[in-house]
Amino acid sequence: MADIPWELKCPEVIGVKLTGKLSGWTSPKDIILKVADILTVKGGTGAIVEYFGPGVDSISCTGMGTICNMGAEIGATTSVFPYNDSMKRYLDSTNRSPIANFASQVHSELLSADEGCHYDRVIEIDLNTLEPHINGPFTPDLAHPVSKIGQRAKENGWPVDIKVGLIGSCTNSSYEDMARSASLAKQALDKGIKAKSGFTITPGSEQIRATIEKDGQAAILREFGGVVLANACGPCIGQWKREDIEKGEKNTIISSYNRNFTGRNDANPQTHAFVASPEMVTAMVIGGRLDFNPLTDELQAADGSSFKLDSPYGDELPATGFDPGEDTYQAPPADGSGLSVNVSESSQRLQLLAGFDKWNGKDLEDLTILIKIKGKCTTDHISPAGPWLKYRGHLDNISNNMCIGAVNVENNEPNNVKDLLTGEFAPVPATARHYKAQGMPWCVIGEENYGEGSSREHAALEPRHLGARAIIVKSFARIHETNLKKQGLLPLTFANPADYDKIQPTDKISILGLQDFTPGKPLTCRISHKDGASEEITLNHTFNAGQISWFKAGSALNHMKELSQ
Repeated sequence: MADIPWELKCPEVIGVKLTGKLSGWTSPKDIILKVADILTVKGGTGAIVEYFGPGVDSISCTGMGTICNMGAEIGATTSVFPYNDSMKRYLDSTNRSPIANFASQVHSELLSADEGCHYDRVIEIDLNTLEPHINGPFTPDLAHPVSKIGQRAKENGWPVDIKVGLIGSCTNSSYEDMARSASLAKQALDKGIKAKSGFTITPGSEQIRATIEKDGQAAILREFGGVVLANACGPCIGQWKREDIEKGEKNTIISSYNRNFTGRNDANPQTHAFVASPEMVTAMVIGGRLDFNPLTDELQAADGSSFKLDSPYGDELPATGFDPGEDTYQAPPADGSGLSVNVSESSQRLQLLAGFDKWNGKDLEDLTILIKIKGKCTTDHISPAGPWLKYRGHLDNISNNMCIGAVNVENNEPNNVKDLLTGEFAPVPATARHYKAQGMPWCVIGEENYGEGSSREHAALEPRHLGARAIIVKSFARIHETNLKKQGLLPLTFANPADYDKIQPTDKISILGLQDFTPGKPLTCRISHKDGASEEITLNHTFNAGQISWFKAGSALNHMKELSQ
């Protein structure tokens, strides 16, 4: 579309061999939660994850979608399954039979693994013995079998009472997900009980919303105590006005979403968020506590009798077909050549972008360190969503959320850094603005897998807008690293990760060797300490020739404009 080449480093391929068969309480979500346990949030970086083996055929097409959706949580470039009958059933059910028929004709040649293919790494999961998992808090790779989560919560001081359970979102809101969850809610209702915790349902599409209304699952979930929200991102990205707790109150929630980073869902850093399958979330809100194991523990019915939940069940696809729901699509004019976009200069929601400044051809000397970040720093830490989304069309306004979730190594606090010009502590965005106003370019120092999570362009746009020139960390999440390059920033990694400890927040950082900036050639970093001493370390980068052109032009957009002239 941009009429310029796109280069991607050839990824490795990680094979996940699935044996056995999904059954009972175990769901497709448990497969990816287990994979996250094995590979961690960075273990799939630079790799395609390919699922194969006899266990694949026990997974629904939408279940495979859940697993691939969460491939992002392990850093994978993408995730793939071979074409099979469950995909054909889904395509047929969604009025795409011609695609299914063509795929069926070529699946052995094009849509399945080659005979004797090589994987760079293979992990194996036996679905017969895989136990349902609940992962968290604060990271999706901290895995716990459901039989162990209660004890681990008590050992770690995590709140055991579950305040809210949340199911749905793009990750886990298929018809099968909703049906299996409703089957558990129906069992509870038949015994005269409802959810002990708050409970929300977010359909992942208008089609799912309309179909579960038609087939009755939505009514069951409402009667059970649930609130069916709009088919949108909702609480998954912080569009959730919680009124059941005060901000700063320590509490536990459990969701079927894909991410559970600090403050992501409700902007409360004390919310301990766990992720699980929709049916496990539903079961857990019936018990109301993390130490409830629905596979073994009994519940008390309204009449005082004891009962156990049967394993969830639900149709893979609706027997009477999908209901497409309301058609809200508004087509653009057939001829838009005469249209113009007028944005008021006083608008607080929209702002026309201005091009970033070009590289001046010199080394970056004496950069101020805006913040030395401690620990995990996701794009939720760099550019939170939630109420900030109303400013996503206004770069200057949304930049007031830049790095407000990142923890400052100086004081172990978020959004509180020392302004080296005043000596006073201040919010991160305000300090960055002060430096920019004084003509002081700055950089950020960080740790591992910097920028994991949502691939938010704003997490790269905002630092560039507020005066950043380099982000120096132990390692990057792949997409965020590329986003930084696109905005003309220098994402650099320590050749020796231990060099992170050599840098103090009061140091000045110089990036040397930029006149000879070439692919594969490291850059030199001079650290100038407050006491006058200095030392040099090596910084690595992954720029290719085209991306170096972005840096020199000031951004990828600037480079595209140059090529078009």
